[in-house]
Amino acid sequence: MIILPAIDIIDGNCVRLFKGDYSTVSRVADDPYEVAQSFVNAGAEWMHMVDLDGAKDGKLINSELIIDIAKSFNIKVEVGGGIRNMDRIEHYLDNGVSRVILGSAAVNDQQFVIDAVNNFDSQIAVGIDAKDGIVRAQGWTDKSEINYLSLAKQMESIGVRTIIFTDIDQDGTLSGPNLNQLDKLANSVGCDVVASGGVSNIKDIINLKSLNIYGAITGKAIYTGDLDLAQAIQLAGK
Repeated sequence: MIILPAIDIIDGNCVRLFKGDYSTVSRVADDPYEVAQSFVNAGAEWMHMVDLDGAKDGKLINSELIIDIAKSFNIKVEVGGGIRNMDRIEHYLDNGVSRVILGSAAVNDQQFVIDAVNNFDSQIAVGIDAKDGIVRAQGWTDKSEINYLSLAKQMESIGVRTIIFTDIDQDGTLSGPNLNQLDKLANSVGCDVVASGGVSNIKDIINLKSLNIYGAITGKAIYTGDLDLAQAIQLAGK
């Protein structure tokens, strides 16, 4: 299992949200470059970055900062937030980013996802963000009528290889990932499943690994010191 430490960006700052609520935004670090370096020092091979402004507004608001970080460090970077057309995918992939995450597009424009997968294959991941099992879009502000398992199966059928699943009710809470939903997801599709939301300590890493989850994203627990990133990476890789 791989560990993907996270940097979420609003107005160029490293922030965290509580349960996806933008009104709860809090700054968690002074310098995103120092944070990225700390991830590299801990042995991380991947880093997860999200343009939260972009996710909400549908634009690449913090893309230049994200690209500069991707070019500045010897670490693979996956990026989500506001990636809603092919030009934006190419903008990231042509400038040092290893994988882009399509979220709202998976709900609103599946032909775009099909075209993206046909053009960029494994460099495309789909983020499925759900509350009570129902998918949310537009930076988690829009509720759909789609069950997360149904959407995952649709994404698998069009060739998506990596699904990043976030239980919004767990995100930023340090209360543990939703193991039940993740287990159902991992057993419903053949895609690589990355768990996001709620990871708080080493026990959560052990639990996710026992489900044969491909990867785990962790953010808040690193910033609070509840999770030792180097220890988590070493354990996950055994």
